[in-house]
Amino acid sequence: MSYSVGQVSTFAGVTVRTLHHYDKAGLLSPSDRSPAGYRLYNEADLVRLQQILFYRELGFPLDEIAAIFEDPQVNPLERLRARQRELNEEIARLQRLAEVAERAIEVQKTGVPLTPEERFEVFGEVAFDLSYATEAELKWAHSQGQREAMARADAHTKEDWRRLMDEAGAWRAELLAAFDDGQPSDGERAMDLAEEHRLHIARWFTSCPPDMHRRIADDFVADPRAFALVVPPSQQRPGLAAYTRRAVYANAARHAGDGTDVEENR
Repeated sequence: MSYSVGQVSTFAGVTVRTLHHYDKAGLLSPSDRSPAGYRLYNEADLVRLQQILFYRELGFPLDEIAAIFEDPQVNPLERLRARQRELNEEIARLQRLAEVAERAIEVQKTGVPLTPEERFEVFGEVAFDLSYATEAELKWAHSQGQREAMARADAHTKEDWRRLMDEAGAWRAELLAAFDDGQPSDGERAMDLAEEHRLHIARWFTSCPPDMHRRIADDFVADPRAFALVVPPSQQRPGLAAYTRRAVYANAARHAGDGTDVEENR
């Protein structure tokens, strides 16, 4: 039997335009013609179309499908195995995104209960990036400190946040002054500022021993979104994030009573 383009389109679930595209690309050309000159597909054509749709469903591009059909050296099984690996990786990536979305919902639920006007009034230029917050939630999902920090943040009142941000702003001004004055990152002034930051975290969020403070400081250099929570982009200077990290490491080493970390992270 032979089938018209319209018939094949209907029972194959593809558009006539798609069939014409496959024909133009040389991927699937109808084998027959009606007396009036219309394209007609035979049974072999339908088998080939079924294979094309199978590969398309798996995400194969048309040129790769053509290569599978036309090149006898191409091993379809190897192509399928490779695609299977890609799909498994994509499934894992989507699962991670689903987890991030779930955590984002939780973070949003426990956000600061302020209107947009109040948020700007309290936080000013300091932007709380939700994507960074959710990634941090995933990264520290099993951390008691993270859970405590989120719980305490949720309990803060507007006045608490105002005092917290005023305190952070005064500290930030001192940090910028020390950096601009050329104070060494492992000097007393910079280390004292690092210690103030550590105590600020402990006072408002969760206990912050020196090793935890170093991990926080690592994010300052690794992720601009983390440092933007400390110093807004408009106030940042080149090298300031690394300077702050070195000061944190120097202060941690001071607590430990030796200079090992200072030397390794200078």
